[in-house]
Amino acid sequence: MKKRIIVQGRLNDDQLAELSEHFELLEPLGSFDLSDAGVRETLSQVHGIVGASLPVTPEFLGAAPNLEVIATVSVGYDTVPVDELTRRGILLCNTPDVLTETTADTGFALIMATARRMVELATWVKAGAWEAGVGTELYGSDVHGKTLGLVGFGRIGQAVARRGALGFNMKVLYSNASPKPEVERELGAERRELDQLLSEADFVCLTVPLTEETEKLIGANELEKMKSSAILVNIARGKVVDEGALIDALERGVIKGAGLDVFENEPLGDTSPLPGMANVVALPHIGSATHETRTAMAQRAVDNMRLALIGERPLSPVNDEVLK
Repeated sequence: MKKRIIVQGRLNDDQLAELSEHFELLEPLGSFDLSDAGVRETLSQVHGIVGASLPVTPEFLGAAPNLEVIATVSVGYDTVPVDELTRRGILLCNTPDVLTETTADTGFALIMATARRMVELATWVKAGAWEAGVGTELYGSDVHGKTLGLVGFGRIGQAVARRGALGFNMKVLYSNASPKPEVERELGAERRELDQLLSEADFVCLTVPLTEETEKLIGANELEKMKSSAILVNIARGKVVDEGALIDALERGVIKGAGLDVFENEPLGDTSPLPGMANVVALPHIGSATHETRTAMAQRAVDNMRLALIGERPLSPVNDEVLK
């Protein structure tokens, strides 16, 4: 009998065909309401789940006693209780590597757009307000030659740093748990404690994963340590920043601006002032949202699921102690 999987997300026809060649594809769950008998029936049969932003809870897992593998179509897995999966012998796989460069593109685009006030001024032009030369009140800030601070210096942080150092002659600082001597030699990067990085950098770009240690890592105290001319860019997770403190800092001119692809609550509600603030560029969490990268991420999830359920090592296991 073929093992059964459900796909909660977007795969193309070729990817679905690849999975159906090896496994029985169950209908996707219309909801995750465990009081629904149909949902519980489907979960009781499933061996693998492919998807993103799954509401994985102990109750959810309890309804899926045969579950062996979750292949998430994302690099982040902060919403998944990894320890609980490991305790139950369930393997979690993610999609690192394939979205590194695309997410770094988004980060650097936010640096450029915020510094040069591109969204604000493009809206100004569309509104028909361009009737004369641009005055000093609409000037932006240079990016080239400035100091770029990376909070987190993994794959994505290093990719952003390369764009800054090699493309824009920027001085690179990084705050990370461990030194990166090879990248220091390659880019001339210098390691700093967080407070010192915040005080020196013209652009502070966040690329850390969301953990208990990094939740609200950037709050009122940290924002006060930044230059008044500095710009904060967040391509990590929204909860890495204390959003209320950031709004206050932007309103009071504690920092110059912010480029944000992630937020505490997504989608942003109507009450959030961030989209309407002239010194903010707000994007709808599009860090990896290109045709090429999303296809590659989905394929990585497909490959992880296929390999894991046929008893081979997947490409990117998170809790690989389950394999041992």
